[in-house]
Amino acid sequence: MAAPESEAPDTARSRAKDKSPWNWLLFIPIVVPLIPALFNADSPRLFGFPRFYWLQLAWILLGVGTTTLVYQMTKKRGDH
Repeated sequence: MAAPESEAPDTARSRAKDKSPWNWLLFIPIVVPLIPALFNADSPRLFGFPRFYWLQLAWILLGVGTTTLVYQMTKKRGDH
């Protein structure tokens, strides 16, 4: 079901006006995993896992941490 017409334009306008510099941090978890030099080795190993595998888990933590930071810094006061 579609949202009532009175709510949709307001939501779209408020998102379009959000030009916080904090939003640029969201590029970090997108760009960093695309750097091939980070994966071009077998060592160091962490708990016996090669670098490629434990870095995949590190990128998840990086993405969650970055997204949480940007959300906390850009949410409007009074929003719950």
